[in-house]
Amino acid sequence: MFENLSAEMLARVQFAFTISFHIIFPAFSIGLASYLAVLNALWLKTNDEIYLTLFNYWKKIFAVAFGMGVVSGIVMSYQFGTNWSLFADKTGPILGPLMAYEVLSAFFLEAGFLGIMLFGRERVGNGLHMFATAMVAFGTLMSATWILSVNSWMQTPAGYSINDIGQFVPEDWWLIVFNPSFPYRLVHMVLAAYLTTALVVGGVGALHILRNRKDAPARRMFSMAMWMLVLVAPIQIFAGDLHGLNTLEHQPAKVMAMEGHFESHPNGAPLILFGMPNAKEQRVDYAIEIPKLSSLILKHDLNAPLAGLDTIPKADHPPVAIVFWSFRVMVGLGFAMLGLGIWSLWRRFRGTLYEGAWLQRATIVMGPMGFVAVLAGWVTTEVGRQPFTVYGLLRTSDSLAPIAAPAVAASLTAFIIVYFFVFGAGTFYLLRMMNKPAGTAHLGLRDGPIRSAGITPVMQSNSDNQPKA
Repeated sequence: MFENLSAEMLARVQFAFTISFHIIFPAFSIGLASYLAVLNALWLKTNDEIYLTLFNYWKKIFAVAFGMGVVSGIVMSYQFGTNWSLFADKTGPILGPLMAYEVLSAFFLEAGFLGIMLFGRERVGNGLHMFATAMVAFGTLMSATWILSVNSWMQTPAGYSINDIGQFVPEDWWLIVFNPSFPYRLVHMVLAAYLTTALVVGGVGALHILRNRKDAPARRMFSMAMWMLVLVAPIQIFAGDLHGLNTLEHQPAKVMAMEGHFESHPNGAPLILFGMPNAKEQRVDYAIEIPKLSSLILKHDLNAPLAGLDTIPKADHPPVAIVFWSFRVMVGLGFAMLGLGIWSLWRRFRGTLYEGAWLQRATIVMGPMGFVAVLAGWVTTEVGRQPFTVYGLLRTSDSLAPIAAPAVAASLTAFIIVYFFVFGAGTFYLLRMMNKPAGTAHLGLRDGPIRSAGITPVMQSNSDNQPKA
């Protein structure tokens, strides 16, 4: 099946495959952890049992998604040592400490307080339980911060020098961590996580509203999700625009591929809405475009010149077609989220948010689209950086371990089989849980931790002095 692919391409496909499975779970857990903190705080403030019902419902879903994210993330670190050992050797003095900080300061924080959040309310009291829930949410955000700092440094390296054996070594940790693209990338990703979670929560709420219009928890979660879309979607579009301007400054080839600009435009560049990028002929076939609009968006001037890929050596061109289309999928879904939020706002002002069916049906359809948008955004980011692993400094071909293509093909085949079985089963289980209404007692999970062998429940005595569990 993979006999015509090189070891480099197979290693890239393998990493893309594993990270695509991994990223959807952190994107969900980042937003869901913050949602749980909000629900818990609202319950403590208002004593409204609906918020507690929703908290207990979504915390179990969070537990499964968090576990799947951890398991899928472990695999990627091993690939640095197997498939990308030269990359690990050259960038290790910088990226190694950053990834260690993520484990020590973020993952340990999440893992340490997770058990209290899931099982500890009756044991530690509401105040400490709220603190634990907030720490889990903060830990997910800190984890995203460190990982995005690592990725951003690969996109816009700063604060480094290169030693005698070709390794990147730190000179200024502040410049390394807060590299030029990091603030934009962090904001864009966290907002994407919140929107992804809002769509899932809204889709689940819409499903149960269609089944029972008087389902109070479903109505509450649907309303909260729609408010999130209304508030966050326009902010995300604005943040994405700022991120694009930053990318134009530091990674112009990526923006050229996103826009489909093979040729330079000295008197204003068109915005190509759709077309078929033709890398061989260096043009976009069947282009549907709006004259000069790209210059207005990127330079805020209709007649501003924009350079094209013809100013860059062909050896440094990213795969234009992939970047071109993944960018359009991401942007299109972003505006669809905004449209859904505006639709819900109109229905809310009319007092018909929970009536009819089309809004709920559209929300169910949009439920998984946040994950699609996140994947499309990461494809745009990572494929647009090619042919470099560290932009402009370290080529992908120089980052690969000395491995044979059949070995990578064998491990890739194993990953495909195992991932679809394990994570397919996990995703099916999550969907089963979401299919049950929020008032369901167990959702298939125990309400407490599973005890290890040899540990028995504490025995209590009843009024007749008879032991009971």
